[in-house]
Amino acid sequence: MPVRIAVPTEVSPGEKRVSLTPDVVKGLVKSGVEVAVESGAGAGSRYPDDAYSTAGAMVTTDRAALFGSSQVVLKVQPPTPQEVAMMKPGTVLVALVNASRNLDSVAKMRDAKITTFALELLPRITRAQSMDVLSSQATVAGYRCVLIGANLCPKFLPMLTTAAGTIRPSKVLVLGAGVAGLMAIATGKRLGAIVEAYDVRRAAGEQVRSLGAKFLELQINAEGTGGYARELTDDEKKQEQAMLAKAVGEADIIVTTAAVPGRKAPLLVRKEMVSTMRPGAVLVDLAAESGGNCELTKPGETVDVGGVSIVGPLNLPSQLPFHASQMYAKNLESFLTLLLTKDHTLVTDYSDEILAASLLTKDGVVTHKPTADLLQPKGAA
Repeated sequence: MPVRIAVPTEVSPGEKRVSLTPDVVKGLVKSGVEVAVESGAGAGSRYPDDAYSTAGAMVTTDRAALFGSSQVVLKVQPPTPQEVAMMKPGTVLVALVNASRNLDSVAKMRDAKITTFALELLPRITRAQSMDVLSSQATVAGYRCVLIGANLCPKFLPMLTTAAGTIRPSKVLVLGAGVAGLMAIATGKRLGAIVEAYDVRRAAGEQVRSLGAKFLELQINAEGTGGYARELTDDEKKQEQAMLAKAVGEADIIVTTAAVPGRKAPLLVRKEMVSTMRPGAVLVDLAAESGGNCELTKPGETVDVGGVSIVGPLNLPSQLPFHASQMYAKNLESFLTLLLTKDHTLVTDYSDEILAASLLTKDGVVTHKPTADLLQPKGAA
């Protein structure tokens, strides 16, 4: 029998994305796979039930049967305890688990003998680029954060020549030039702002300049593994802070995107630096969920500090759910090529380097060692 894939409605507060879009469903069904979609699963991202039915999916209102009768469950967010309880042992779950922040969910999936693939664990290799959900969703976040900053900023972003005189362009500062940062830079440039950017990785300088922005550079090479930056030494952090203080004080909009996988976000903008910012300036902290790059960021809130707005947005991709879901679904479509055989059955060998790296739980065991170590009782060997 062909594999049945379940697409449930996301129930996490504020989540509007859906794991598969009708265009991807159509391709899967055409290849011989069964797809069952919970009624309303695509409503938040503006994909109606009729579009799924037309694509060949079975649309159902029976949530328990959806989970219980499917061999593969595709989600955006980690499953709730109720969702885990509805899945049979051996069910394959694919989602953004963010294991270190959701250890209780990981433990429940382990105990329920769910086979879990955590998409945030995908290796940063060429073969996995088409599956890289972190990059696709960071692209959405980088675009959205500049729009948030522009909306809150009391100034025009582009230079304007009017009968009332010439309006000088606003200055946007982007801290962190990964995928989200580069999209923020490009968006700021499209809106007509003067854009400066900083990243501890020297290699990022060429990408920043190619987008027409000025690269702020220290004589530090903090290139880490997998395309991420390593953590700076105390002396390097002092050099970094001294250079950034001047740029922060001159910016109208600041976007911070710096992150170190599995660790608290690096602190880039201290409260003393915020006090030097212009009244009306805006700081949008994309790292709010992992502690924030700004000392005064409050996750999920916008706070006013001496006339400066500090925004700590959560789940920015969900604010543009149509295209965020489209990109996510394409990533999953690519990932499924590794999980399914040509006969539309599930593979049983997870030795492929991409599957092996992203496998989180299987047969009652947490297979990802860093997560397993976090779940180990304190004091245990």
